[in-house]
Amino acid sequence: MSINPNVAEIAALLGETSRATILMSLMDGRFHTASELAYVAAITPQTASFHLAKLAEGNLVNVEKHGRHRYYQIANGEVARILESLLAISPPPEVRSLKQSNQVQLLRAARTCYDHLAGKLGVELTKSMMNAGYLEIEERVFVVTHEGEQFFINFGIDLSKLKKERRSFSHACLDWSERRHHLAGALGHGLTTRFFDLGWIERIPSTRAVKVTEKGKAGLKQNFNVNF
Repeated sequence: MSINPNVAEIAALLGETSRATILMSLMDGRFHTASELAYVAAITPQTASFHLAKLAEGNLVNVEKHGRHRYYQIANGEVARILESLLAISPPPEVRSLKQSNQVQLLRAARTCYDHLAGKLGVELTKSMMNAGYLEIEERVFVVTHEGEQFFINFGIDLSKLKKERRSFSHACLDWSERRHHLAGALGHGLTTRFFDLGWIERIPSTRAVKVTEKGKAGLKQNFNVNF
């Protein structure tokens, strides 16, 4: 009898196509209804509810009930981190339509990975902050330098508050599309939230892709020397 955790049970949950699609949709970090997730996975709401119950039992998603409705969210950042790593070693999707091709391109350009920025935007942003001397990497963890502390504070990010959160502060997350690391953790979330608050990025409906606004393009160039 094995004394190790039951990896096969989790692998079985991820091995079903509809469940995998649902999990990828939840990688935007937001709450979704079973009907919304059913539409994305091209299954009935009843089937989606069945799969979601299985994922909740496996501690891969959280569920909140409000009135007659149930809302589902990825369980935590660690689950999202593991899923992103699996994406990095998975074969690319077979593109069968122009719509699908456009969706893939949008995801590759800029998206949310749970609660932080990923894709080309996330990687280029991280690279820029390292080149500017705001971040240094040590064993897959980003360290904020003294110059970086001043920069983030001036940019409107409360570092002391972020450091108090019960989670990783600034780890490196392997980007599945760029095959390079982007900034994750509480700092990555704080930076992404700030971008939304400033109106630099907007969510694209029915996907975890985000769009950089004209205001955002100017802000990224001025503050991070990133052309996007």
